[in-house]
Amino acid sequence: MARYFLELAYNGKHFHGWQKQPNAITVQQTLEQTLSTVIQSSVLLTGAGRTDTGVHASYFVAHFDMEDPLPFEENVLLRKLNSMLPSSIAVYSMSQVSDEAHSRFSAIRRSYEYHMILYKDPFLEEVTHRPWFVPDFDRMNLAAERLKDYTDFTSFARLHGDNKTNFCKISDAFWEKRGNRYVFVISADRFLRNMVRAIVGTLLDVGRGKISVNDFCEIIEAQDRCLAGTSAPPQGLFLTDIKYPEKIFSRKWRGNKSS
Repeated sequence: MARYFLELAYNGKHFHGWQKQPNAITVQQTLEQTLSTVIQSSVLLTGAGRTDTGVHASYFVAHFDMEDPLPFEENVLLRKLNSMLPSSIAVYSMSQVSDEAHSRFSAIRRSYEYHMILYKDPFLEEVTHRPWFVPDFDRMNLAAERLKDYTDFTSFARLHGDNKTNFCKISDAFWEKRGNRYVFVISADRFLRNMVRAIVGTLLDVGRGKISVNDFCEIIEAQDRCLAGTSAPPQGLFLTDIKYPEKIFSRKWRGNKSS
């Protein structure tokens, strides 16, 4: 039995998230079906995590196991796979890894970005959020910096979720300007479902003066999702990086983003 890691990216607009679900088109289902057709063998993919409906991934990892050797060289298989996938999914590499490597549980850090613009642009509507007000990014950065002081993010967790724990260790959280976009960057050892969008929505409440930085901290400390802001729209959110320890790979992984 050999294990393979896939590196890929996808535009989430036309998908109901990564994970398979009944009566919905998902990235996992689409990729599994296409890959199974290409290698002429049933494939079950395990993703590095779940993204919600409409959320994008500029970098994502999934793995699958094969008893028989792959029928093509990697470059041939990738060319066939990408030619059959919809334009909204691209697979960049396929590499054999060690048996204990796991796309989800071996990850040691993940990073997300949330993209906003302050004017109407028909070419960016699918991948950015445009608020109805001009946020105070300095105030939002003060609040974002305080996220690193906490580990329990129940206030930003989806209600009635299935998390075993709501504890996360955030290493980066800040807003920066990139050309005509304002981007929120956040990295942590793990994330809860809907956590980033809930954080962004609450930071926007800070940015429009609805709550103060101290209020933001009190919301975190209350461990109550009902006190936090409305989740920001999904189209501005991207999973951008996943880091793994180098030692789990059986050979040099061409695209490995490990530390």
